[in-house]
Amino acid sequence: MIALTRPLPPSIAACELTHLQREPIDVVRATEQHRAYERALEQLGCEVRRVDAAPQMPDSVFIEDTCVVVDELAVITRPGAASRRDETVAVERALAELRPIARIEAPGTLDGGDVLRVDRRVYVGNSGRTNEEGIRQLREHLAGYDVRSVAVRGCLHLKSAVTQVGERTLLLNPEWIDRELFADFDLIEVAEPFAANALLVNGKVLFPAAFPRTRERLERAGIEVITVEADEIAKAEGALTCCSVLVTPPNRMPR
Repeated sequence: MIALTRPLPPSIAACELTHLQREPIDVVRATEQHRAYERALEQLGCEVRRVDAAPQMPDSVFIEDTCVVVDELAVITRPGAASRRDETVAVERALAELRPIARIEAPGTLDGGDVLRVDRRVYVGNSGRTNEEGIRQLREHLAGYDVRSVAVRGCLHLKSAVTQVGERTLLLNPEWIDRELFADFDLIEVAEPFAANALLVNGKVLFPAAFPRTRERLERAGIEVITVEADEIAKAEGALTCCSVLVTPPNRMPR
């Protein structure tokens, strides 16, 4: 598995915020947390590839929002925050070596953090960052996938509310997403409000150290959890899935 990441910019304190109050971010500590996150990805079997740094783009570390990658192609998004749209240029350059490229065009908007894919089913959050036109275009690009628009409330992205933590298991916050939409999966509810964002990598789950009660629920369900510190990154309304894009190498994809 290839994990695309992007260096944490020194300008991160000027990041976009929607649901959090702005507070000081310790850039040195945030950078250390991001590097530890990259090391954890390597320990989980990923080849970490860094996309070019963008020091003047405060949210550029949150690379997930710039694209949606499936086996067949990579869809370059059009982020809902206008200040973030230039972030896609370097990411497209990196992905062009790995996948054919498609794009979301105006007036569509789409953040990759609103896209949850489980096998051939793709849930897309209709949020403050992703609109119905963006979802319609994604559905066209992902022919052969079951693309479903879902309402998100009270949080920034769909993956703030629900993520995959096992082959048929999802972790979710029922205050932010309707759990009935996922009735055919095994569901684990969070014990802390911001704990639903977890990253499934090669059968193990990378998880924020700040949420021990939810970690206990995951482990009781038989899930192997690896924790990392991410509290400084969280001040920028970021989470673990935001900081990487996982891509199966072309020569390892099923034929």
